[in-house]
Amino acid sequence: MAKTVLPPFECRYDGRLLAGVDEVGRGPLIGAVVTAAVILDPERPILGLADSKKLSEKRRLALYDEILEKATAWCIGRCEAHEIDRLNIYQATMLAMERAVEGLPVAPEYVLVDGNRCPNWRWPSEPVVKGDSRVAEISAASILAKVTRDREMEELEERYPGYELARHKGYPTPVHMEALNRLGVTPEHRRSFRPVQEAFEAVGMYRELREPAAEELSFPTDLFEN
Repeated sequence: MAKTVLPPFECRYDGRLLAGVDEVGRGPLIGAVVTAAVILDPERPILGLADSKKLSEKRRLALYDEILEKATAWCIGRCEAHEIDRLNIYQATMLAMERAVEGLPVAPEYVLVDGNRCPNWRWPSEPVVKGDSRVAEISAASILAKVTRDREMEELEERYPGYELARHKGYPTPVHMEALNRLGVTPEHRRSFRPVQEAFEAVGMYRELREPAAEELSFPTDLFEN
């Protein structure tokens, strides 16, 4: 089947305070859903912006630093695993996007959101299908969000060794599923997601968070003997 090529995006807004918004992390079983909002400075163009998933890690990290340096404004938004469990992943993603835009140090006049829906918020906005490949501001947001979340997965791997989170970023890969069903569920896992529910019912919490079994306790067994 031929791949659909979308036409260049034509924005109805023509000012300087245009924010792009994107998210990373709706599908993983662990960690926050992370969003970013970016307003680019037309006087300081950034070459090579593209969908973060299509960039090499080296190029993505270089663009990440350049965006932080040159953007008019940027902000990271997020919803943690416990919020995802309470709200559901869709509502949590919308809230994380709103937090990112709300946190911009310069208020946007218009917002473009990657995907086919915008949050119910106070800013004039419109969704852009495949926006991370069609709108520079959304591309920049996708890069900030992905680098931020990838780094958080590296930190979680150090805190909870054995899951190889830096390798698969928390997605339900065979490696992650095997570790989850062997080691148990960490506090950062999304308990409302079925694979996590099933692992919790079968194995319980991450082994280092469980109460030690009686045979593992170190006090002398003859403490009360004559």
